[in-house]
Amino acid sequence: MLIYLTRRKILKKITNYLMAFLLMPFFSIKKAMARNGDGTNGRMERQMNLPKPRFKGEVSVEHAIKHRRTIRSYLSKPLTLEQLSQIFWAAQGITEDRGYKRSAPSGGALYPMDIYSVVGDDGVKGLKAGIYHYDSQKHSALLITEGDFREDVARTALSQMWMARAPLNLVITAEYSRITSKYGSRGERYAMIEAGHVGQNIFLQVEALGLRAGIVGSFHDSDVARIMKISKSHEPLLILPVGYAE
Repeated sequence: MLIYLTRRKILKKITNYLMAFLLMPFFSIKKAMARNGDGTNGRMERQMNLPKPRFKGEVSVEHAIKHRRTIRSYLSKPLTLEQLSQIFWAAQGITEDRGYKRSAPSGGALYPMDIYSVVGDDGVKGLKAGIYHYDSQKHSALLITEGDFREDVARTALSQMWMARAPLNLVITAEYSRITSKYGSRGERYAMIEAGHVGQNIFLQVEALGLRAGIVGSFHDSDVARIMKISKSHEPLLILPVGYAE
């Protein structure tokens, strides 16, 4: 009788371990949807690898600087995935073969910036409309949520609806804690300076690609974050509509 009970306990333990092992992926996914590492709620990210960026172009830096302009009228022509990849890389891509240094300078190389893209319907060939987050380390785009949110974002920017006519809008955000941990309150200024570097990189890269960009700094920060479902710690600083000029 004692041996029989012992066997039952062992079999019960084995069964419980097997059930826990089989159900683990389900609970992991559920937990990921409920609470992501960056503090956002109710979203599930899907990663897409981007084409490798090019390091040699046909347009000189001098030409791009001379012809750069802020544009507010766009064609409905979509961008290619290669163009989006190149723009992401110019904004915050890794520029060391075996390192972590990025395309724009950053105080203490702490990199408090994150780049998001609001892609419209038929905004980028082969890409669903939605909100994407650029992963510098993997050079990939994470789909945060599907849908065309260009008009919603434009309304947060004092209803500057010209923004919604661009195939995509790039949103530069800062997570201040990454840099204030070293520099204190002065770090917020450094982050804003860095946002300017990133914005200029985007302007020059789109010019080199035969595209044009605009720039917007007037918007309701919390509304942009809410619509895009981004972390509350990622404060939007600049929005850059990108596309082909009319």
